[in-house]
Amino acid sequence: MNLSHSMHVLLLFLFTGWAAAASHISYDAIGSHGITGRTLLQTKTKCTEDFENKNYTVITSQCKGPQYPADKCCEAFKEFACPIRDKINDMNSDCAATMFSYINLYGKFPPGLFANKCQEGKEGLECKDTPATSGCPVSASQSTMLMLAAAILVFITNVLMA
Repeated sequence: MNLSHSMHVLLLFLFTGWAAAASHISYDAIGSHGITGRTLLQTKTKCTEDFENKNYTVITSQCKGPQYPADKCCEAFKEFACPIRDKINDMNSDCAATMFSYINLYGKFPPGLFANKCQEGKEGLECKDTPATSGCPVSASQSTMLMLAAAILVFITNVLMA
């Protein structure tokens, strides 16, 4: 492999890692809050987002029963959740469950309302034009670092073998 090919491999790894960053709220996150009971292998870390002091008015003012119109409920949910999607999508934390506990506490919504009403794309609810405020997701930043390390290793190996 020549130096030019090594650089292409490095760039491929980097772009793959950046593409892994979430631009959606996964269906796993939306539906996970109903699961109860834990084993040692399922222990989740405490969420760092302060859901207790969040303003839930955007959801409670737009998503009204008894019909709970999907268009209004889902847009309100996305407006609330998309900026923190990285934390909600982290299946190693209890962020999704904690968020839904507070949403249901303040909104008195039926269980599974958002999981049943809000269906988009293959990966989950699209968060277009909504920047994430919580920084890089843990899983994407770790995989990016792993891919960067692998790319550097491949690059160094190719340079030494040339």
